[in-house]
Amino acid sequence: MQHILLKRDAHGVCHLILNRADAANAFDEQLIAELITQLNQLAIDPSCRILLLRGQGKHFSAGADLHWMQRQAKMDEQANIADARQLATLMQTLDSFPKPTVALVQGAAFGGALGLICCCDIAIASSDARFCLSEVRLGLIPAVISPYVNRSIGMRQLRRYALTAELIDAVTALQLGLIHQLSDDLENSAQQMISALLQGGPAAQQQCKTLLAQIETAPFDEALTHLTAQAIAEARADKEATEGIDAFFAKRQPSWQPSSTSPVQESEHD
Repeated sequence: MQHILLKRDAHGVCHLILNRADAANAFDEQLIAELITQLNQLAIDPSCRILLLRGQGKHFSAGADLHWMQRQAKMDEQANIADARQLATLMQTLDSFPKPTVALVQGAAFGGALGLICCCDIAIASSDARFCLSEVRLGLIPAVISPYVNRSIGMRQLRRYALTAELIDAVTALQLGLIHQLSDDLENSAQQMISALLQGGPAAQQQCKTLLAQIETAPFDEALTHLTAQAIAEARADKEATEGIDAFFAKRQPSWQPSSTSPVQESEHD
């Protein structure tokens, strides 16, 4: 890997770090390919419990690399579509990642970076974070990321910010629902979120993400009633639920919880 770093700790927290600080962690085809590869590997890695997505240096990500975009403009139609589909694949892969995902955002988060943030389950930003759907100012459109941003902030707000490319400060991003939490101590807030997530059963969290994706646009009908009843019935029968309920009555921690709730420390580097 040249454009991303992967760090792990003893509790199964995986830090996936955009590592092009000299280019404000802008996307190019190599960074996109590396992210897809790592996400696919971590998705099936039983030792990975939580994924933190972050950027190295002052900025989360400036969006698309302009040199990459110049190369795109010179491609024929078939190659251009294939290249764009890679970015779409990245967003879908992150959005459907089976374990809890947390975006930690500092500095600039422009263009496609908003897609990554909106594909994560939880987003925490520092007060210096700035967001922008900047595509129209380059004669482009936020096409691939638009479904995920729409889900996060709604069409009414998306129409404004996609058309104006206004700069969005961190407080406004919180009000819009683009991020969940604003923090002047990003590391401490991340550790608190990790501690909360580690309390949940890993299988239950994966089942929860699957169910939420299924009900997101489902109508309130008999099929939805059946789906949710089936989901809870299967969860009740799972050995993780048995362990969790037994632990509750025995007044002990379930097997998946760390013995200490103190902040986790990085212990392994790839």
